[in-house]
Amino acid sequence: MDPVRLKFGLILYLMLLASLSVHEWAHAITADLLGDHTPRSQGRVTLNPMPHIDLLGTVIFPLFMLLGSPGFFILGWAKPVEINIRNFKNSKWGHIWVTLAGPASNIILALLGSLLASLLVQFDLNLGQLMGMFIRINVILAVFNLLPIPPLDGSHIFRYVVGMKEETFFKLSQWGFLILIILINIKPFQWALSTAIMYGTLPFVWLSSTLSGVPPGYFF
Repeated sequence: MDPVRLKFGLILYLMLLASLSVHEWAHAITADLLGDHTPRSQGRVTLNPMPHIDLLGTVIFPLFMLLGSPGFFILGWAKPVEINIRNFKNSKWGHIWVTLAGPASNIILALLGSLLASLLVQFDLNLGQLMGMFIRINVILAVFNLLPIPPLDGSHIFRYVVGMKEETFFKLSQWGFLILIILINIKPFQWALSTAIMYGTLPFVWLSSTLSGVPPGYFF
């Protein structure tokens, strides 16, 4: 592999690792603040990536995508944070807030990335593009995790919205990964997901462009 491509790919991987770690930390710290100390007892209330790493989702899968695909699309997942909703004063809303904390953290990271991009692009256009990728990674994580498919975060929200029984949700969760694999290979789903990611990225790129005076295209 071309050394420049390899270097760029590894930088993207480190961005993904950092974003996944913040995502899981957000779940853990929110649960801890709401009264469930299960994540703290398991060492998950930390920004250190090590406790959050899932061998397949955080290492093998994203590196395979980087090294084996012609583009720079990258996706992965971390070890899920375990919680006990019975420790919340309100189990339903406690669970919802903990669930939303993960995608919300990625939106915040995308916002911080857009602000940083507007500064760095003044010194080096390549740095602006790199931060544009950081924005995109976090938008991808936020959008993807909000899908109503187990074990993604959105499935927990969907469960409460439709009033799904715990037993039904558990049975559906057993097929969740297979459902995801099938969906991401279906063209209409790919189009819908890519469209959501594109429109989710635009506000952050617009902000970077507005603050820096640099055309939006430099951040893609």
